[in-house]
Amino acid sequence: MNYFNYKNNKLFCENVAVEKLAKKHGTPLYIYSKNSFIEQYKNLDSALAGLDKMICFATKSNSNLVVIKTFAELNSGFDIVTGGELFKIVKAGGDTNKVVFSGVGKTIEEIKYAIEQNILFFNIESEVELKRINDIAGEMNKKTRFCVRVNPNVDPKTHKYITTGKSENKFGLDFEAAKSLYNHAKNYKNVEAVGVQMHIGSQITTTEPFVAAIKKLLKLVEKLRAQGIDVKYVDIGGGLGIVYKNETPPTAEQFAIAVVPELKKFNAKIIFEPGRFLVGNGGILVAEVQYVKKTPTKEFVILNAGMNDLLRPSLYDAYHDIIPVNASDKLKKVDVVGPICESSDFFGRERKLPEEIKSGDFIALKSCGAYGFVMASNYNTRPRGAEIIIDGNSAIVARKRETLEQLIKNEIW
Repeated sequence: MNYFNYKNNKLFCENVAVEKLAKKHGTPLYIYSKNSFIEQYKNLDSALAGLDKMICFATKSNSNLVVIKTFAELNSGFDIVTGGELFKIVKAGGDTNKVVFSGVGKTIEEIKYAIEQNILFFNIESEVELKRINDIAGEMNKKTRFCVRVNPNVDPKTHKYITTGKSENKFGLDFEAAKSLYNHAKNYKNVEAVGVQMHIGSQITTTEPFVAAIKKLLKLVEKLRAQGIDVKYVDIGGGLGIVYKNETPPTAEQFAIAVVPELKKFNAKIIFEPGRFLVGNGGILVAEVQYVKKTPTKEFVILNAGMNDLLRPSLYDAYHDIIPVNASDKLKKVDVVGPICESSDFFGRERKLPEEIKSGDFIALKSCGAYGFVMASNYNTRPRGAEIIIDGNSAIVARKRETLEQLIKNEIW
C-alpha cells in the first residue's frame, strides 16, 4: 500500500497533509509513514513463515530512535555497523541479543561495548579482527560468538558503489580463506564460531543473484560442517531493492518463493538484514522553492534542501521521484537543484513540475526513508532538518530541527 497520496490535489502522508507539516515544522523536512514500515516488515515476516529465521533491520538505513523503536516493538532484530547504532538500539528498547554486528573496521571500544551488551554475534572480515575480538573478550573474562563474512563473488547487478559481494570488493573473505580461518579459530578460546554470513550488495532488483549466492554458500556450509564447524546461523545479509523510478523488484512473496526452498536446505536459523526494503519507500523529503531561475538553455528550481540533506543523487547519481505538494495538470521540465556551492548539488534534471511553480511552494522527493537523513551533514554550515513520523492522524516529532547554536556546541574558540 502507498501511504503517500493526493487528496483533492494535496499530498498526504497517511491522514496528515504534507503542506500543513511543512508550514508548521519548516523545511527541509523528512516525513515517514510508520504504517508503511510496519506493513513492509509484516509482509516479509509473513512471506518467510515456515522458515526458522530472524529479520534484523539494517539500522544504517535509518537510525532514528522512533524508527528503531517501531521495529523493536515488532520483535525485530537489528544489523549494526557501529557502536553508535548499538547505543541507539539500547536506548530505544531493542533486544541486544538479537543484534548482529557487521562492518570491516570495528574499533576496540565498539567491540567491548558489543560484548558488554551480549549481542548475538559479530560478522568478522579477517583473522586480525577475530584475534582482536578474542583478546578483548579474554580481557573481559567473557566468551562471544562470530560468523565469518564470506564473499561469494556474485554480481548483484546494482550500482558499483553498493556492490559488496564481488571478489574485488573490500568485504568478506573468499571461501578458501574462510575455511582456513574457521580452522585457525579453534585456537582462540574466547570466541565461538556459530555460523556464516554474506551480503552481496544493495538495491538488488532480481532474485537471481540471491539464489546464485545462496547455492554457493550451501556448498561452503557443507564443507564447514564436514570439518567440525557447528553452523547454527546462516546470515544472507540484505539488499532487497525498492522502486525509485521504473524498477520491478521482487515483492516479499516473490523473494520468498525464490529463496526459501534453497534456505531450508541449510538446516540452520536464517538471518535476514533488510534496510531499504523496509523503510525506503516509507519516507519523503519536503523542501521549499526559493527561486525559479531561467537561463537561455535551462530553467532551474532552486530549493532550500541540498546535497547535505540528501546525498544520494550527488553520490550515486541516484533517481528520486520529485512531485509537487500541491498537484497541477500543467507541467514543464526543469532542473531541480539545491543551494550548495557544488555543481553536483542537484536532485533531478529535466523533471516535470507545475508550470506556475514559484518561490514559497513545496515539493517532495520520494523514496527517502532509507539512506536519507542518516547520510546528512552540516556541509556549508547548514543545520540538519527535522524528522516527523506519521501514524494515522498523528504526527510525532522524531527529531527537532538543528539550530545554529547546536552547530557550534562542541567547538572551542
